[in-house]
Amino acid sequence: MDRLSSTRALLFGLLLIAGSARAAAPVVVLNVNGAISPGTADYVVRGLKAAAAEHAELVVLKMDTPGGLDTAMRQIIKQIIASPVPVAAFVAPDGARAASAGTYILYASHIAAMAPATNLGAATPINIGIGGIDSQPDEQQGDGKKTDKSPLVKKLPATGSTLQHKQINDASAYIRSLAQMRGRNVEWGEQAVREAVSITAREALKLKVIDVIASDVPDLLRKIDGRKVNVSGMERTLDLKDARIVTLEPDWRSRLLTVIADPSIAYLLMLAGIFGMFFEFSNPGFVLPGVVGAISLLLAMFAFQMLPVNYAGLGLIILGLALMTGEVFMPSFVLGIGGLIAFVIGSVLLIDTDMPGFGIPWALIVPVALASALFIFFVAGMALKARQRPVVSGREQLIGSSGEVLVDFDGKDGWARVHGETWRIRSRQPLVRGQKIRVLRMDGLIFDVEPEDAGHE
Repeated sequence: MDRLSSTRALLFGLLLIAGSARAAAPVVVLNVNGAISPGTADYVVRGLKAAAAEHAELVVLKMDTPGGLDTAMRQIIKQIIASPVPVAAFVAPDGARAASAGTYILYASHIAAMAPATNLGAATPINIGIGGIDSQPDEQQGDGKKTDKSPLVKKLPATGSTLQHKQINDASAYIRSLAQMRGRNVEWGEQAVREAVSITAREALKLKVIDVIASDVPDLLRKIDGRKVNVSGMERTLDLKDARIVTLEPDWRSRLLTVIADPSIAYLLMLAGIFGMFFEFSNPGFVLPGVVGAISLLLAMFAFQMLPVNYAGLGLIILGLALMTGEVFMPSFVLGIGGLIAFVIGSVLLIDTDMPGFGIPWALIVPVALASALFIFFVAGMALKARQRPVVSGREQLIGSSGEVLVDFDGKDGWARVHGETWRIRSRQPLVRGQKIRVLRMDGLIFDVEPEDAGHE
């Protein structure tokens, strides 16, 4: 009986431990605010992995975003699909939006939710623009069938190149595949891509684009508690009754990536790197400009490999700096003006996207271009003047120097003080003590001199 009682007590203890462990499974909240960038992708991907390691019950992706980069968006979606922890995309708080890339992320998530007074959509690829692609402006499609006109938005005119059609079709197929995987409204997803549709939370719920409307995260958990979701091909029931809510904030790495991956910051880091190295090579020995320049340049290169960089723009920036440098050595105004124009055009073309928040603003380009020109003219001008300045030390400096005779002599050899040092001198005419002389030439350690007033006779 004692053994049986011990076994029962052990089993009861294990059940209690298992029950408490299950009840303690957290709900991890990740906040996505602002444009979706490489830093955002790093934060979300690492957050999902951390949630899986902690055996979280659910990850809530709380979003308020105007969109972002396609590469960063796809990186997040891949991790959501592969995540062993279900993900709920929640457009919140009130007044938030999930436009463009945010719409794709919501469609990819296991649970889609919105707060009141929020909106969703406008998923047309931004570099194509709102005037994007539609195969027919009329009700008739190419096969003669009528299309289902949406009451929410008027169809857009048919404009754009073959490349734009390819891009819009690719984006449309992508959101359609996500909608089919999660059982969401396929037609509206395509409409959001092709026609830049945007809808409110109530309209999204009515059209079965989202699963639930909730005022905040606790309200969301109450409403989806007990819901069944498909995670990695397996059906799973959410148990959120007593779940702990844990907000995972970005760490230093994610914050650093977010900062340096900002196109304006990456642009300034690149220029700081170029100018630092330029200053160091122009004035060797300062060390600090070279060190700061090398670090800035490496950080800029790391940022550019995450951003959609146009290398023609980068080449124009470097060409512009080279031409402005050439203006210092060969003044003609043509090189300087051409370099300034190349620099400005390259700065405009540097980031190959029109996504809000990912371009380099004119308010930054113009002052930086002018400051760059002034910096180059100043530093390169200083270096040029330094090279043209006469030598002030060594053998060359002694030739032409003045001195004073130390002893009388009427022969060829004597002694004189030149620059505070005693030197052996030769002269074709007698010299007396205290007489001023000028050095003509140097033969080994002997100076050939003449009286200082000889040239005035």
